[in-house]
Parts: sequence; C-alpha cells; structure tokens
Amino acid sequence: MGKTKHPGPMKLPKIPDPKHWVSPIPFGLGKVKPKHIRDTVKVVMENHDNLPYAYRILTQGVCDGCALGVSGLKDQTLKGPHLCTTRLNVLRLNTMPAIKEGILHSDIEELRKMKSKDLRQLGRIPYPLSRKPGEKKFRRITWDEALNRIAEKIKSIDPKQLAFFLTARGITNEVFYTAGKLARFLGTNNIDNASRICHSPSKTALKRSLGIGASSCNYQDWIGTDVLIFWGSVAANNQPVSTKYMYAAKRKGTKIICINPYREPAMDGYWVPSIPDSALFGTKIADDFYQVNIGGDIAFMNGVIKHWFEMEKEHPGSALDHKFIRDHANGLDRLQGHVEKLDWETLEKSSGISKERMFEFASILANAKSGVFVWSMGLTQHRFGTDNISQVANLAILRGFIGRKYCGVMPIRGHSGVQGSGEMGADPFSLPGGDFDKENIERLEKLWNFDIPKWQGDIVGVSLENAMLPENHERKIKVFYTSGGNFLETMPDPHFIEKCLQNIELRVHQDIILNSSTLVDAKEEVIVLPAMTRYEQRGGGTSTSTERMVYFSPEIKGPRIEEARSEWEIYVELAGLIKPEQKQLLHFTKAEQIRAEIAIANPNYDGIQLLKERGDVFQWGGAWLCEDGICPTVDGKANLIPIELPDVRKPDGQFYLTTRRGKQFNSMIYSETDPFNDAERYDVLIHSDDAQALGILDGETIVVHNKYGTFQGKAKYADTRRGNISVYWPEGNVLIQKGVYEKHAGIPEYNASVTVEKADLYLSQKDKKYVEKRIEDLEQDIS
Repeated sequence: MGKTKHPGPMKLPKIPDPKHWVSPIPFGLGKVKPKHIRDTVKVVMENHDNLPYAYRILTQGVCDGCALGVSGLKDQTLKGPHLCTTRLNVLRLNTMPAIKEGILHSDIEELRKMKSKDLRQLGRIPYPLSRKPGEKKFRRITWDEALNRIAEKIKSIDPKQLAFFLTARGITNEVFYTAGKLARFLGTNNIDNASRICHSPSKTALKRSLGIGASSCNYQDWIGTDVLIFWGSVAANNQPVSTKYMYAAKRKGTKIICINPYREPAMDGYWVPSIPDSALFGTKIADDFYQVNIGGDIAFMNGVIKHWFEMEKEHPGSALDHKFIRDHANGLDRLQGHVEKLDWETLEKSSGISKERMFEFASILANAKSGVFVWSMGLTQHRFGTDNISQVANLAILRGFIGRKYCGVMPIRGHSGVQGSGEMGADPFSLPGGDFDKENIERLEKLWNFDIPKWQGDIVGVSLENAMLPENHERKIKVFYTSGGNFLETMPDPHFIEKCLQNIELRVHQDIILNSSTLVDAKEEVIVLPAMTRYEQRGGGTSTSTERMVYFSPEIKGPRIEEARSEWEIYVELAGLIKPEQKQLLHFTKAEQIRAEIAIANPNYDGIQLLKERGDVFQWGGAWLCEDGICPTVDGKANLIPIELPDVRKPDGQFYLTTRRGKQFNSMIYSETDPFNDAERYDVLIHSDDAQALGILDGETIVVHNKYGTFQGKAKYADTRRGNISVYWPEGNVLIQKGVYEKHAGIPEYNASVTVEKADLYLSQKDKKYVEKRIEDLEQDIS
C-alpha cells in the first residue's frame, strides 16, 4: 500500500533535560506511582523455579503482552532494551508448572470459591479434562477421548449451532488462520475473536473512512510530530513500553494532549524504568487534558470542526488543508452543512467542554503541520464506537494528517495477538485478505478447495445469547469452542452470561490455565484441553503489532507441560476426525506450511513465509498506509462522514458511568490496588464536588445502581469531569446492560447511566421499598 519502508530503530538523546522532570526527588519517593524495582524483584521470585527458561522467553521471544511488538528486548522504534511490568506479570503464565492433581481434581465447589487470580496461580492445565452434570470433580480423559467426543457432537448438529472464539493471549497468526479455516471447513461462520470487545469499531470505521483496517502510521511517527493526541487511551498503563516513545517525543518538542473524562495520573507523569533520568525523576507526559463527558467525544469533535469552518470564513486556509481535501477526500460540503446546523449550547452540554476550550484545541491542530491520533477503548466501547472513530478520521483528513511522516491514525492494541486475528479470518465479518464478500469468498474457495458457507456469522455476544433460544431453533448454540477467554469477566451482565454458558450442551475450553468460566456447568459436558503457549509452539509462530510489524517468535527450549499441544495442531486433528474423507483439505504438519498458505490467502502478508529465525520481522503495507493521500477505497479517496450527536442524555441526579483498568492485563488482575492513583478494585472515582453535594465523604461506603445491577464500593475523590464516574472492570460489569451492541462493529456497550447514594441511605430506602412492594403484591394475590 505504501512505497516507503520503515527505517528501523532510532537513538534516544543521551543528555537529560530537567525541564521534563516530574520531581527533583529521586524515584518519586512519597508519590503514588508504580514500584518498578519492587515489581521486578517480585517477578524474579515468582519465577525462581524456572529462571533460565524465563530469561530465554524474555530475551528470545516476542512479547505476549500488548501489541507494541518487542522481540527479545528490542523493537523497531528505539534502540536499547525495552521491558515493562505488563510483560513481566504475564511471564509466569509461561513458566508455571502443572496444577497439582490433588487440587485439580478437588470438589468443583472448592474451586469455585477461588477468584480467577487464585485459579491462575494454581498452574497450567496438564491434560484433557471432562466434567458432566452431577459430577463434582473434573475427570482426566485422553486426547483421543476428548477429540472424538467433540467431533461426534459437532457432526450431530447443524453448523449454525456451532461457534468458535479465540482470545488474544499469546495466540499466534498461525493459530488464528487455522481456526478460521477450520470453522469454514466445518460449515460455520460463527467465529469471533477478542477484538470484538476492544477495537472492532476501529477497523470498521477506518475501513469506511480510509479503506484501511489498521494503524496508518508507526510509533516512530510519535517522535517529532507537532501534536500527539491520546483519545480515550491510557497508554502509560496499558502499553507501558510506549512511555519510552512518549519520552522521546517530548525530547523532540512534541506536544502531547490527552482527551479523557479522568485526568489520568499515568499520563500526567511517568517514571520510565529503562531511561535513567526518567527512572530517577520521572517525565511529564501530557501538556494538557481535555476532560470530556463520557460519550461526549463526537460533540467535542463536531465543535472543533465547526470552529474550523468558521476560521476558514474569516481567513481561508487557516484551518483546513484544502489541497489534500481537494485531491484526496470526498464529502466536504456535506460535512460542512452538517456541523453548521449544530448549535454551540448543545455541543457544550453534550461534550462537557466549553466553546472556548474547543477553539483552543481547534487552533492547536490548525497551527500544527503534523499530528498523530492514538485511541483505545475510551472511544471504541460505546454503542456508537464506529462513529467515534470516523470522527477522529474526519479530523485527520481535514488537516491532511494522513499518509506521510509524523502523521496518522492509530488504534493502539492492548493484546499482542489481536491485530492479526481478523486479518487471519477468525472473524464473522472477515476472511484472510479481505471482507466476507462474494469476491473474497470465491478467491479463497479456489485456494482452499471447499465451499465457504455464505450466511452471515454471529458475533460472540450474540452466539452466547443464542444458547437461550428454543431447542428447535436453527441458530441455538449447542457447541461452543473457546480458545482462552473468560466471558464471566469480560461481558456485561455476568449473571446472564453464566446462564448462557450453562445452557450450552458442550463447551470446549482450550486454554493454558483455569478461569471462573471453565468451572461453569454445561448441559451435557465441559471438556478442557491443555494448550501450548506461543513459546512452546512447534515451529514457532508470528504475531502482528499495532504498527503492522509481523514478528517471528521462535520455539524456545525449556520445560513442557507433557500433554499440552500446539493449538493449530489440535484444530487440524479435529478437522480430520469430523470430515475424514476431506481431511487433506485442512492438513498442516508444520507451522511453516501455515505461513506459506497465509502469504497466498492474505496478499498483505506476503513475506510471512520468509520468517524463520529469531529477530525476523517485516511490516505489511509499508511505513504509511494511504501514502501520499491515496487510499485503498473504490475511488482512491478518503471519505468525510457527517456524524450525528449520540443520545447520551441521563436523568437529573444521575451520573454517566464508564469502566477503567488498574494493574491488570485484560481481565487478569495483578494487584488489588491501582499503582497510579492508589484506588482499590471497588473504589468509585467521583469528583469531590459531586460527592459532597450528596453528602458523601472520601472513602465512604456508597452504592451505585441502576435497573441492571447494583455495585457497592467506596467513594474515591478524583479529578474527573463532574457528572462522570468510573468503576473498575470487570467488577463494574454488573451495572452494564446486556445485549446492547454497536450496530456497525458489534462491540458491547460498556457505559451506563447510574444513581449514586450513600450506602446507609440506599439500604434503608431499599428496605422500605421492599416492604411496600410486598404489601402491594400481597393485595394483588388476595384479589
């Protein structure tokens, strides 16, 4: 897509610049901040029984944490070693011994008393397991028993009653590709991946706005751009290595701006452990914060665009890149007509940002010659997530911040495997190399030599809900096969999700560890299959970073869980058992064969077949997608899309609520305390003025509730936009309505309108209402 190649890692400045320091006090003593040295020592202690293997994983493997793409201790952005606590926390998953038999086969009720964190620490799944209704313990079974039972069950149902899901925990492109091919080989399009609950709107929006489904730029473009915008993203927390890039950007004079309801401490200042002066004195990251309302981003961006058109009327050329728009964009007049109809009072109320502050931001962008927009789940996890991202694309197109150095749009990925999942076809809306459309289906049918089902597959949330359909319904899910994932802790309304899981006839959990969803009953059987990690995978594997770097991660010598298998090998064997007469159509014996087929199935990945040794890497699409403004759309142009204001009204006296992350990796929690603000998992971040208006003291027990659920925690005063509160995820999922999905990309809604009350007041009112309700019911019963 682009002719310019990535130049490779660049050097950091050697001489410190004290103007960027957070504090003259070494190591931030007395401040609330991550304790990197302490955490590193803790990781060493956790891995003391396997230190040589742990060291080889860190120095030879590709990080299985976030998608920044660190191979060994190096990446393609900056020279020097890179290591972060996220990667160190995940390390133990790869070095743990097997779960002890006495614990693994204990009473299921005893296992259910454990949190997922405790289950994770038990160790690796050692061999296939089975548990049927009425059985109090897992039983050990052989691989032949497990796969034959799964195969027989799948053969007995309609393919529309079968669904697959793959998380992104260290899963490789080879596994995603084989799973996607297997699903279609078996006649189902019900296959989904972890991007459905994080970045699916990013892909959908970028496709319609720019014709691309990935970041248009590189991390190096952060370093030297005029403005670097983090929108609904706390990269310092979720992608800690990126703070090193932010440090480099600050040293180059880049202005960093955060747009978020909460003034994130991690983006205010950070102690980068791999840079000596930052490790000692910290680095001021953000130059400014724009604290929008939850769901107010579209109004804010419409306000910015409205200012630009007003600036243009006074001084033509002062805000828009007219040459770029004229040569490379459609829809300017429609967009202008749309924003000019919007009134400032509505935009201010919806966004939570004043007209003056919007003008300030509009002027910053208008005066910048380059800019990079980075976002994450603060923009995507809405019922209007796709519109949020298309608005970001609108800003970039209007300023011509596309397809050149120091410019671009970047959905920053929090999982090392998630960028490649859809590109490999493990997605109901995608196939390798393109969308689920007639042209791509026909192309792949010729390559695969079997028919691909033509009906639209379901997203994972709908597949789970379909378990509750009547018995004779053609889409009632009867077999659910999941590689990793814990829907009790990632989906809204966990109590409902538990019922869905219980109503599935056969559930297959292919994983490296147990979690709470593995322990839920099934109607006929739960089968657990022990998987290998990416570092154990025979023949190595590849993963794709946020910036489209495809890295080779080799098989690393070390101890093995005796009966664990490479996940792609499990899929291949299962295909042969279900369709033995056609097993040659899905028959890989080496990982190299999969990579060779990927290179044909997805032309962007031509080059993956050459990745064989540690350190091998290539970037698909070149340094910049849409280089020189030429987009892979029908007419080669970007599309400016008018975006309507979403309805985010809330009743008087209620709050907007969103979820946030603490010290965790996805739903895997590593500390009960957030190292950036000292909040505990059941703390509710609330503005002090809002709390005091309700008579709530800092640290006081409160209840947050709506018609979907009740959450009891403690108030924690925080610098958040008034009228907005945050709870930690997944604990706060009890307040989120089930079954609400973004119409374009299918991501669940993770925000809600809630009431906040002092606990004693709520409980007394609850008792009173309960008594009144019972009397009313009694009277109805008598009559």
